[in-house]
Amino acid sequence: MSFQAYLDNVEKKTGKTPNEFIAMAKEKNLTEYKDIMAWLKEDYGLGTGHAKAVTYVIQHGAEFELRQTTGTHRDESGTLRLDGIANRDK
Repeated sequence: MSFQAYLDNVEKKTGKTPNEFIAMAKEKNLTEYKDIMAWLKEDYGLGTGHAKAVTYVIQHGAEFELRQTTGTHRDESGTLRLDGIANRDK
């Protein structure tokens, strides 16, 4: 599963876009990895992998090092879409 797919699955499960999670974490003043992970798991029932994906974008934003360019884990680019599935260009 690609990084973007993890974020899309979180949105489908929670109804929240990555940008919404970023804003909520900022409002709650959550900056530490362990605190963000605990919040996502407790309040949204996310598993470790999905919580790690959201935690990454909360702490680092949309840019990441593109490592997988082929196979099931590939991403189109090293920039994630954080504005939600509905806003994605079709």
